[in-house]
Amino acid sequence: MDFGYFHEEESEQFAFYRIPQVLFKDEKFAKLSTDAKVLYGLFLNRVSLSKKNHWIDDEGRVYVYYTLVSIQEDLHCASQKALKLLKELESYGLIERVKQGLCKPDRIYVKNFILLQESPVRSGENHHTGVVKITSPECRESPPNNTELNNTECSNTNPFLSGERMGTEEREQYRNYFLETLEIECIKERHPYSADQVDEILEILLDTVCSKRKQIRIAGDDKPVQVVKSQLMKLDYSHIEFVLGCLKENTTHIKNMKQYILAALYNAPITINNYYSSLVQHDMATGKI
Repeated sequence: MDFGYFHEEESEQFAFYRIPQVLFKDEKFAKLSTDAKVLYGLFLNRVSLSKKNHWIDDEGRVYVYYTLVSIQEDLHCASQKALKLLKELESYGLIERVKQGLCKPDRIYVKNFILLQESPVRSGENHHTGVVKITSPECRESPPNNTELNNTECSNTNPFLSGERMGTEEREQYRNYFLETLEIECIKERHPYSADQVDEILEILLDTVCSKRKQIRIAGDDKPVQVVKSQLMKLDYSHIEFVLGCLKENTTHIKNMKQYILAALYNAPITINNYYSSLVQHDMATGKI
């Protein structure tokens, strides 16, 4: 089988399943099988569809339907293997199956991997607690990002202060997640003069994902908080360095710094690709590459 090569932005045409990095990087999940991690990614994909189907219980918790037959088809495995993977995810507290009887399929709750309860994992092979343990990430090299952010006109309203925050414990769990996923300490080492800005960016991320408001204002537009949260949870260390570059090179007057930074973070996954594409085109035009 001879597959072709990717050209330019062709990779953007595909749909992808997302598997959280923490499942591979955190010691707590070290003995969770790769197949089980893939299955958890498939569960997460179904969570996003549950709201459209109104699969939400009386307590506001989202659930999914994912039959054993469907898992077999998706993973191309036998029923024994599919059942083993379900039990494995259950033992790690990543899913919870609720039987409904009357030949109805199980109602499955997909647990938030960041907000695991502080109770021992039930697997016989792993006795860590559900608290995420943060290890020092290795610093990665990346080119500096210097550009101006479009749409810098911001409202003076603060999108966070009028909403109730989640509990302190939950906020700390999100803090631990971002510290590891975004490699915050590495970024501070690479940009020692921007350490305060990095801390401010982290706090803005936490304020946003922990906000209980229904909408968050991004560059003058009110967006559903879950849409904003989903976008911010996709960020990695390169996006934070990109935003630092935006802040460094910006020459316009910023009325509301928090709004500006939030807009930069929200748009970073799209803006960063356009930025690097323009750099490559510029270098090709000037003969640098």
